[in-house]
Amino acid sequence: MPRFVAALALLVLVAGCATTPTETMLAVPAPAQKYAAVVIDGSSGKTLFEANSTAPRYPASLTKMMTLYLLFEALEQGRVSKTTLIPVSDNAARQPPTKLRFRRGETIDVESAIRAITVKSANDVAVAVAEYLGGSEQAFAAMMTAKARQIGMRSTVFR
Repeated sequence: MPRFVAALALLVLVAGCATTPTETMLAVPAPAQKYAAVVIDGSSGKTLFEANSTAPRYPASLTKMMTLYLLFEALEQGRVSKTTLIPVSDNAARQPPTKLRFRRGETIDVESAIRAITVKSANDVAVAVAEYLGGSEQAFAAMMTAKARQIGMRSTVFR
């Protein structure tokens, strides 16, 4: 009897695998415009799932990722080092939480700034980095938008 049950289970498993389409598009409904998602097969590049992927979004984390990208680029190009001190302006110090509560005139080294942005999502530090690399937030936003275009982000605009 146990052999019969095992054989039947194996038959059901094989039949299930044989009848499953090889290319399946995920069919998960996404709430209208609330969330966006894209799942891409890394090997083939085929889009497996997509919901609201072209709708405009305002992700703060994307801004911080691009800030870090440009900071890493500056490190790689030798424009800054891990020990370069970044001054905190009054504008940077006034940023809303999440922040490290820097005061105007204080400084943070690049290595600590990287940690603060990645671990604490520190708005004050991100603005200080932006002002340091770009001269102003507006100029840095233009730099981020230009970099976005360069790496294929056609609809991304930083302000």
